[in-house]
Amino acid sequence: MTVSSEVVQTRRARPLVPRLRTGWSDGLVRWLIPVLLLAVWQLASSLGWLNARVLPAPGAVLTAFWTLIQNGQLEGHFLASLKRAAVGVAIGAGLGFSVGIVNGTLRLPYLLTDSSIQMIRTVPSLALIPLVIVWFGIGEAGKIFLIALATFFPVYINTLHGVRGIDPRLLEMGRVYGVKPAEQFRRIVLPGALPSVLVGLRYALGISWLALVVSESFGASQGIGFLAMDAREFFRTDIIVLAIVIYALIGKAADSLVRVLEHRWLPWRTGGQA
Repeated sequence: MTVSSEVVQTRRARPLVPRLRTGWSDGLVRWLIPVLLLAVWQLASSLGWLNARVLPAPGAVLTAFWTLIQNGQLEGHFLASLKRAAVGVAIGAGLGFSVGIVNGTLRLPYLLTDSSIQMIRTVPSLALIPLVIVWFGIGEAGKIFLIALATFFPVYINTLHGVRGIDPRLLEMGRVYGVKPAEQFRRIVLPGALPSVLVGLRYALGISWLALVVSESFGASQGIGFLAMDAREFFRTDIIVLAIVIYALIGKAADSLVRVLEHRWLPWRTGGQA
């Protein structure tokens, strides 16, 4: 083999998408643009370029945050929203994962249910609010139902895609070696589908907060969404912006949590980097 042919083979062996290596400097770079936007926002407010009633300065938002912390209101609203989101995501993601596994591995359930699920998926959550109020009233059950419904579909679709994307030769090899169905699920199906499942979970966690805002817009007396709607009545734009910032931070924290799970469960994909 000549030197030139070795070089060509080495180049061919390189992955099309190089593995990303992350470190503390990369973490700082990720926060560079948000910090820069925050500084520009504060500067524009200080110079009077922004009307405080339209968009309050970051300092005013921080003051509203500290006031709500001191009087204990923010803690109650935050915990109420977090509880709703956690229960809704647990139910929706759990059902989405279970149905996705069943439809991905069994032909008859897939033929019976997948078309119906895909049709229901296209119905906007906002269109269901009147019907949800009729079914569940304005209590907690209707709010949790909307969150569970919104998180079901991303997890279902990605789980189904992950299971059906498994190399059939691996399943055939398992059958040839006499691997039992439960062991085959644990060693082949679940690891093969897990990357897609985690992608679906990341998307579901993001959309769950959108469903939470919608659900807390009717009949709620607690929650971050209620806090924002109540502030709108009194033109407290600082509290409204604070609620939006809280949603963004919680969404970022949830996404980071899934990335940590991906790092722990799929080290061969992340290369040991979170």
